[in-house]
Amino acid sequence: MVRSNEPSIGVIGSGSWATALAKILTDNNNPIHWWIRSEEVVRHILQRHHNPGYLSSVYFNEELLHLDTDVSKVIERLDYVVIAIPSAYIEETLAGLHPNIFAGKKVISAVKGILPGVNKLLNDYLELKFNFSPADYYTIMGPCHAEEVAAEKLSYLTLSGMDTSSTAAIAKRFEAPYLNTVVNDDVYGVQYAAVLKNIYALGAGIAHGLEYGDNFLSVLIANSADEMASFLRRAGARNMEVGIHHLIPGVSPEPIRKSANYAASVYLGDLLVTCYSLFSRNRTFGNMIGKGYSVKAAQLEMNMVAEGYNASRCIYEINKEMGAEMPIADTVYRILWENLTPVEGFRHLEDALI
Repeated sequence: MVRSNEPSIGVIGSGSWATALAKILTDNNNPIHWWIRSEEVVRHILQRHHNPGYLSSVYFNEELLHLDTDVSKVIERLDYVVIAIPSAYIEETLAGLHPNIFAGKKVISAVKGILPGVNKLLNDYLELKFNFSPADYYTIMGPCHAEEVAAEKLSYLTLSGMDTSSTAAIAKRFEAPYLNTVVNDDVYGVQYAAVLKNIYALGAGIAHGLEYGDNFLSVLIANSADEMASFLRRAGARNMEVGIHHLIPGVSPEPIRKSANYAASVYLGDLLVTCYSLFSRNRTFGNMIGKGYSVKAAQLEMNMVAEGYNASRCIYEINKEMGAEMPIADTVYRILWENLTPVEGFRHLEDALI
């Protein structure tokens, strides 16, 4: 049955992650409004029922789709706005929108990056530019490769918001036989974790390109996890205690469902899969850098955005105030932005790892 008399929901973006989220929502019989930049892609989806550029194996029920190339019109129709575009393009996409366009709406961010033009997370940018209330902001994070969603391999999504009860209600929209949802209230922590894991995946890719072995890679990722935890604590992230769990009021009274902590999927789990998986675009990008590609050549070779590239510079700047010890992230930044050679950078890292 198609849902009726329920808040409208829509997706802003048409890349692989946006397409995966559109699939999840429509698989649950949620009619969606979907902003797609290209009129040609809109026509293709309406005629052929799949996105020609991303996850083309996923077919959609046309009756559940309302497609438009005008982002303002799409947002105006929505109660829940899922933003799933690369962070580097958010300012451009939202430019010129009415300052009150998000008033009374709930924004669900699927953005795994920092807006490089202003060096801010999406929630801080919306609050600054659109006077958007933090209470109406939610995040939806992995580990959840779009390709595995397309193949309906069991995945986990964590939804975060200031109020866990309303977050749990939104999470139900994304539940599916191939998808489990987790709820927490660590809005800043999960976003920074998503940013950092992309940087460390670049590092893992560079190490692979330099032909380091699995033993070194395991040490690199273990140290990355420790480095990420240090930054998250300074950023005020919650749920950092490993092995300690609490019941979440209004979400799950069952002892079998633990509350999320640093060892959970959205923190450590997403770091591991992004560093190891062949689906990881950041690992792929780093691998090319390690093999000797220039940044420009690697960008031209890939058809998708590697969020870790801009994120490495953003975190480098943010950490000037945070003051966390981040030799791995700093090395990735210097390789990508300051022409440090991968060989030299990792030779210094060899002595810094424990």
